[in-house]
Amino acid sequence: MYNAPIFLQPVLQERIWGGQKLQQLYQYELPSAQTGEAWVISAHPNGPSIIRNGPLEGKTLADAWEKHGELFNKNQDNVEAYPLLVKVLDANDDLSVQVHPDDRFAREEEGEPYGKTECWYVLEAEPGAELVLGHHAKTKAELEDMIDEGKWNNLLQYIPVKAGDFVYVPSGTIHAIGKGIVILETQQSSDITYRVYDYDRTDAKGDTRELHLERAKQVTTVPHKTPELTKQKEQDEGLLSTKLVEEKYFTVYHWKLDGQVQRKLDVDFLQCSVIAGEAEITIQGETFPVEKGEHFILPNGVTDYQISGKAEWIVSHM
Repeated sequence: MYNAPIFLQPVLQERIWGGQKLQQLYQYELPSAQTGEAWVISAHPNGPSIIRNGPLEGKTLADAWEKHGELFNKNQDNVEAYPLLVKVLDANDDLSVQVHPDDRFAREEEGEPYGKTECWYVLEAEPGAELVLGHHAKTKAELEDMIDEGKWNNLLQYIPVKAGDFVYVPSGTIHAIGKGIVILETQQSSDITYRVYDYDRTDAKGDTRELHLERAKQVTTVPHKTPELTKQKEQDEGLLSTKLVEEKYFTVYHWKLDGQVQRKLDVDFLQCSVIAGEAEITIQGETFPVEKGEHFILPNGVTDYQISGKAEWIVSHM
């Protein structure tokens, strides 16, 4: 059905902490001055991407997964939802401190197919920007006491970040993206979030946002464990590929293209986000230009492809 990239239209989401950088950086048309997220590769019910080209133009990625599973080498016995979700986030203000459940908890307690393990590639960061990643509690009892007493300065663990940093956030990790950071997030296709702390801020109506403290206490990993990642670099003609993480739910790479390279698609399907520059993809003699801010999938059935140009990409697969 497709011997071409499946190009996707980002879904823009308003957030209390959002800003306008997604327009400045990628020329996306924003719904408001508080646009926090672009769901750029999504089949999730809360924001499914629209296909921009080919036989399924105008359909959602969820439709393609459901009715044309061959594009993803989907096992017809597998009734689970599309497994991954890619976002670009503009943190014009601090995000809430939060935690996500694992698959078991999501299925048993929320009736959802996936929990949420995620990872972040930092696209921009203002000087002094930092993230919340993990906590200092040694036991569940200590975690619960510190949450109940609001001892956030003692509980939360902060790390500084800069453009080009990569952060892996397994389910059960307390975390928050800090003000002045733009990230590309690759995650399981889940929208389950348990807020732990939201700085007591209020929305336009003067209401505070709901917290989910009991659920958060249940799913938080104690003590916090910082994953050890080993980046693997490989030069293939004009492409420097850096494997950022390879684990149960996804494998994510940073590609730096300067020239051209012939590649084989040796996974079920490949999610691609161009984060800088311009390039071309050639498949069986047909060429498709791509540039910063574009997101697409190379579907199953594409065997060989050539990419050329000068660009940076984040790519991912199961």
